[in-house]
Amino acid sequence: MKLNRPQNGWSNPGYPTPATTNMETPIVTSGLKRQKGKWTRVQATHLVRRTMFGAKKEDVDALLKISRKKAIRRLLETSDAMPLPPVNNYNDDKYTDEEIPAGQTWITASKQNGMNSGRRRNSLKSWWIGLMINQDIHLREKMVLFWHNHFATEMANVDNATWLYKHNVLLREYALGNFKELVRAITMDPTMLKYLNGNNNVKKAPDENYGRELQELFTVGKGPGSHYTEDDVKAAARVLTGFRIENKVLPDAHGIFDPARHDEGDKTFSAFYGNTVIHGRKGKEAEQELDELLNMIFAQEEVSKFICRKLYRFFVYHTIDDATEQAVILPLAKTFRKGGYEIRPVLQELFSSAHFFDTGNYGGMIKSPVDYCVGLCREYGVKFPDDSDVVDEYGFWTNILGQAAAMQQNIGDPPNVAGWQAYYQAPQYDKIWINSDTLPKRNQFTDRMINNGFTRPANKKIQIDAVAFAQTLSNPGNPDALINDSIAALYMIGLPDKDKQYLKEGILLSGLQGMMSDHYWTDAWQKLADKPDDTANRKDVVAKLKKLYQYLMNLPQYQLC
Repeated sequence: MKLNRPQNGWSNPGYPTPATTNMETPIVTSGLKRQKGKWTRVQATHLVRRTMFGAKKEDVDALLKISRKKAIRRLLETSDAMPLPPVNNYNDDKYTDEEIPAGQTWITASKQNGMNSGRRRNSLKSWWIGLMINQDIHLREKMVLFWHNHFATEMANVDNATWLYKHNVLLREYALGNFKELVRAITMDPTMLKYLNGNNNVKKAPDENYGRELQELFTVGKGPGSHYTEDDVKAAARVLTGFRIENKVLPDAHGIFDPARHDEGDKTFSAFYGNTVIHGRKGKEAEQELDELLNMIFAQEEVSKFICRKLYRFFVYHTIDDATEQAVILPLAKTFRKGGYEIRPVLQELFSSAHFFDTGNYGGMIKSPVDYCVGLCREYGVKFPDDSDVVDEYGFWTNILGQAAAMQQNIGDPPNVAGWQAYYQAPQYDKIWINSDTLPKRNQFTDRMINNGFTRPANKKIQIDAVAFAQTLSNPGNPDALINDSIAALYMIGLPDKDKQYLKEGILLSGLQGMMSDHYWTDAWQKLADKPDDTANRKDVVAKLKKLYQYLMNLPQYQLC
């Protein structure tokens, strides 16, 4: 099972014919010139898979009704209002929140204690998964995950649901905005001040934690052009003394600058930063040292290169060879700098490019656990309870959250400040998502969703409706069309004809004892519509569809996006 940038298409209609019959890594040589030619379904599917969670048919159809340019513009729009906040879904026989009624948001709460803190954190996580599942056609949710991994914090360590909610909102507000402004906002953010000890960084005992990660993980990185020094870390830590959390009123918690805690001495940086000296200031003016620090850091071209490489690996492919560095990364970095570190123009150029739509990139990434679990729910149109039943609604979102966590991506709690290894660890990168522990769990999740689903009291259930999904396809009564359309809907990599033949003869037409004929399936499907009360026929059709989709989801191609 070779999962790195596989050869695409095989014999699936709408996909290019491969040059070889194995899954060798194709060479992608295209650059940032705008993609031209017909706007096709496979292109739209590729765009949706990479920019959203799963490729829901309704979303692909909607983008196909407009031009490629307008589709990309729609994904990058930021006019959508912020989502409604998480609510109290956690009252039970062991605890009742006396301040916040059931179904009301807890972000206005003035009290936090050991009983409600963890429950609110769990509410926040489930709410977040719900936003992914119910996302509109927009890049924001994918970008919130990108920035969560970039500015990684751990909810369990911060342990303040109000701060954590504010942090999530901050990532949403700046998701497609100005990166330099985002870095400044993150520096003042209560969650980050707690997580990387900024709240304890004072002139008598400078804490180097945030000063180090600001450079190593958040801005200049550790690439070939990054040469900051240990003395730079120490100098940055001194600049950053004095910032702390103001938490007198919990809903209004925010970061402030306290001059009494600030190191007023001069801070000297290395030749990498042009031997810059940030002169010490007193009083409120000393907060300006932060802006000088950021101006100094963002004057380094390596910042733009580092972020563009991370965006490329998140949205396109993990390997950046010399040709890609020259043809894609450096031009994108130039756009980034020229635009004053605005994110949107960079992504617009990338998503509009012939490189992004190069067929060699189709199906070249392994789905993250969140993409895998949330994407399944979206692609199959799994029905969840609505907001009138928040206990079950959040409960089922928690089921999906738990499945992704079991596959080693627990949103809100990445392994450490560097985020999840699959996004940065060379040379494996996204292959890290697949191992002897996680692959069986992926298959167990899809098996469960197609067969029994997840249940809650009063016979509430979430499950794939195989018949409803098949009904969304062009001609489900034709076994060949059903198979081809299902593959196109669920895969970016096609199947060989021999595999399709098995799907038809071994599943859809099984049990006919040598009398295999397409009309058997056609008749059974038609009878399902004409005589829905025919229990035997319905049972047979449903069983075959479940077996079809279970089989498809257990193949390697379903792991790819």
